[in-house]
Amino acid sequence: SFFPDHMISFPSETNAAVSSSGILQMFLSSSTYPEIHGYLHAKEQGKKSWKKLYFILRRSGLYFSTKGTSKEPRHLQFFCEFSNSDMYMSLTGKKISGAPTNYGFCFKPNKSGGTRDLKQLCADDEQSRTCWMTAIRLLKYGMQLYQNYMQPYQGRSGCSPLNVTPMRSISENSLVAMDFSGHRSRIIENPTEALSVAVEEGLAWRRRGCLRLNTHGSPIAVSNMAIHRSQSWFHHKISREEAQRLILQHGLVDGVFLVRDSQSNPKTFVLSLSHGLKIKHFQIVPLEDDGKLFYTLDDGHTRFTDLIQLVEFYQLNKGVLPCKLKHYCARIAL
Repeated sequence: SFFPDHMISFPSETNAAVSSSGILQMFLSSSTYPEIHGYLHAKEQGKKSWKKLYFILRRSGLYFSTKGTSKEPRHLQFFCEFSNSDMYMSLTGKKISGAPTNYGFCFKPNKSGGTRDLKQLCADDEQSRTCWMTAIRLLKYGMQLYQNYMQPYQGRSGCSPLNVTPMRSISENSLVAMDFSGHRSRIIENPTEALSVAVEEGLAWRRRGCLRLNTHGSPIAVSNMAIHRSQSWFHHKISREEAQRLILQHGLVDGVFLVRDSQSNPKTFVLSLSHGLKIKHFQIVPLEDDGKLFYTLDDGHTRFTDLIQLVEFYQLNKGVLPCKLKHYCARIAL
């Protein structure tokens, strides 16, 4: 009912027909997505006129084609993302904004100064509007909706209504810092204390990650090179072409990235990043200093003990990159 066949398409690797629960599974996954596409009327910014355009909804945001129904990256223009805006159904768009139909909806930035920042759209019929709004809500709130839906079934074995394995974490806004060092756990409300605890725990985690047991049960040190293998953003032994294809699937929005092994130099790694509607590749070089191994993107000016630390840094700081790392291409598909 929510996703008519003519408005939804699936990743090329999905061969068989997708069931209803399979569609939900894709929305809850961090690596796959059903693509929603079709015509919408968009209000031109700063004007009273509306323009009918072909839109494509992907995990990284909403795009429209500048050339008919073409989905080629060079013809797609970014329209809106959902992490920093809220979506509303428009009830009086035709009367107030001169919309072509009554089936409107809009995006309002969280830090909006007024109605001038609204991005207004309208569909040709109710079914089309329902499809767009449902898909966007599932992409934005899917995990929270799923957890709310599952609450009545908690503790009942075999009562799960859907065979869905959630892959995305819930919103960062619903997470709190906790201290488990005492007899009772407590919430850490002081931001400075929370940060120091997080750093300390991160270093302890890395120390644990670098220890393995030998055949006699004694711990042995393992190179930090192994730690990144468990990360969803790391892709082992994929080609430059495969990396570009994965990023294209997620959409050419600034900050979409992955890390992979270098094919030209087996000792180095490559950060593949989308920026300015192009995919750029940056070599991560290992650097040895005083018997210790570091990784760097800028000829040693900024050094990191492992790839996880490097990625975390560039998620918070642009550094030598053209933009921060925002959306990773996961290596795990449902």
